Amino acid sequence: MKVAVLGATGLVGREMLKVIEQRNFPVDELVLLASERSAGKTLEFGGKPHTVHAVSDEFFKGAEVALFSAGASVSRRWAPVAAAAGATVIDNSSAWRMDPVAPLVVPEVNPGDIKLHKGIIANPNCSTIQAVLALYPLHLEFGLSYVAFSTYQSVSGTGREALLALESGSRSILEGRTPLPQIVYSHPIAFDLLPHIGAFDSDGMTEEEWKMVRESRKIMHIPDLKVSCTTVRVPVFRGHGESIIAQFEKPVTPDEARKILSKAQGVVLQDDPANSVYPRPRYCEGKDPVFVGRIRRDTGLENALAMWVVSDNLRKGAALNAVQIAEMLQNKS
Repeated sequence: MKVAVLGATGLVGREMLKVIEQRNFPVDELVLLASERSAGKTLEFGGKPHTVHAVSDEFFKGAEVALFSAGASVSRRWAPVAAAAGATVIDNSSAWRMDPVAPLVVPEVNPGDIKLHKGIIANPNCSTIQAVLALYPLHLEFGLSYVAFSTYQSVSGTGREALLALESGSRSILEGRTPLPQIVYSHPIAFDLLPHIGAFDSDGMTEEEWKMVRESRKIMHIPDLKVSCTTVRVPVFRGHGESIIAQFEKPVTPDEARKILSKAQGVVLQDDPANSVYPRPRYCEGKDPVFVGRIRRDTGLENALAMWVVSDNLRKGAALNAVQIAEMLQNKS
């Protein structure tokens, strides 16, 4: 199988290569693609160096799968080209997620949607993926009617420059120096919280918040789901946390939810708060599952639960989910 990876030098692209290798995904020929700026760099895969090429039409010829993680504008330009060349594109940007023709897939939730693709399959937003993995098994049993998200999103979701900004900014503050001018976020992220992920609209909602609202409805096939959302960037290097309040049509107890989630695919229950056992970003780093804990009755709504959900945003939130989709395509071929 010929596999092309566009955006190979980015954080998600590198994680994709790691996941492909760790899961023994069948690759006979690997083509690494990026911008002109990254052309000529080498990345190791399978114990061998592979040269990164500037993206162009020729590299998609003969490719069966093309994994994209290079931003929405790049995807809009090159995904149709790759699909026309015969590849199935699995795109990690926001470009195709709400396109009515492109399925938006989390394999543990809506695997049947994969067969609907017309050459492009969208990989959901990282925060949406971990949320629906926790919510969907409960929805099947109790009927989800309303959900409120508050996210605590690490800087790795922005890219390598954000990691460096957090590291250098933290060091500057700890050493009593003025941090370098901010070039990644609207304010320095070190020792601060920024309720600002993506541009604001006229109603004060951000792009990230609308992603979670719209994507959760599409993935779980609940078009009328009521969703509230506030997304926050936090000074954590890797791993997103989410506080979720979920209201259901039927009564549900925390014990019932724990029983269901303990058997849910892709979910690990960590719910013993009395002994300080609950999901944490540092613990989840490099791990595949979505971790769920602090499950309790919501104090304000009937038939509602509150919970805490954590996952590695580069792993299940991006690279792993894309490779799992590729695996399902390969198994169907």
